Amino acid sequence: MAFLQEKFLLLCLVFLNSLLFPVSSRGPVYRPPPVEQLTDRFPRIRFTQGMSTLFGASNVHLKSNGSYADIILDKTSGSGLVSKSKYYHGFFSAAIKLPAGFTSGVVLAFYMSNADIFPHNHDEIDFELLGYAKRRQWVLQTNMYGNGSVHTGREEKVYLWFDPTQEFHQYTILWNNHHIVFLVDNVPVREVIHNKAISSVYPSKPMSLYATIWDASAWATNGGKYPVDYKHAPFVGSLGELEIVGCSMQKTNSTKAAVGCLKNTTVSSLDPVDGEEYARLSKQQMGGLNWVRSKHMYYSYCKDTTRYKVMPAECNAQ
Repeated sequence: MAFLQEKFLLLCLVFLNSLLFPVSSRGPVYRPPPVEQLTDRFPRIRFTQGMSTLFGASNVHLKSNGSYADIILDKTSGSGLVSKSKYYHGFFSAAIKLPAGFTSGVVLAFYMSNADIFPHNHDEIDFELLGYAKRRQWVLQTNMYGNGSVHTGREEKVYLWFDPTQEFHQYTILWNNHHIVFLVDNVPVREVIHNKAISSVYPSKPMSLYATIWDASAWATNGGKYPVDYKHAPFVGSLGELEIVGCSMQKTNSTKAAVGCLKNTTVSSLDPVDGEEYARLSKQQMGGLNWVRSKHMYYSYCKDTTRYKVMPAECNAQ
């Protein structure tokens, strides 16, 4: 009888624990340390104001008068949005809710690029959310290219501390002359400091902002081991809370750095996030960054000695 009572109590504890600690993309929900809410400092705009359809028009569904958008991948096509302007530095953010269920091979990307203008020496700043074979097992990958440095992948991967399929979460890129910061729900997950070691591959030309969903079966999940299974389609990524605050540039093929900004037809600062509060991470933000990297990061190119016999220069400067 005592044994049965103990077993019953144990089962009760397990059940209560499951209620108190809901699952995330990897396991129990972890609460990040408090950080400044940068997304509260900038206005939100409609997708109809800031972006237009890039491809897969039939799979782009605008909602709430353009304040929200669904981008969809199915057997016929993926889909995507692109900003109406190009930007040189700025603050770029969107709230995203990812497709639930079996999502291997699916990639939802929120990123900046100028590959359409500079195909041989383009810049890129990437959030790539990688679907997985196990339910809720989405992986967040960040990457960066500058001046066509695509042969050196600078990927880092983290497991999210929440279930990204249940509600919207904010994904933010802050890019200025001091650093590039990737943030999730305002918590920094990666900082690329603009120093001498990385200056030659630091993004230096105006870029467009993109949000896309597509079939990346060839590489996304375990190196292509698990392709997209379209019996689980459609895969719907929902977007909202768009913030685009940047140095808006006239379209140009010039490889020179920007010399001015267009904002209401007047020239303003080169860098709209050039204040002291955006030049470096605060103590709170550093605490959040260290928390993510110690508890949730599981891959960094700077630790990949199999891939790189000689580490990229910036790895030794960190």
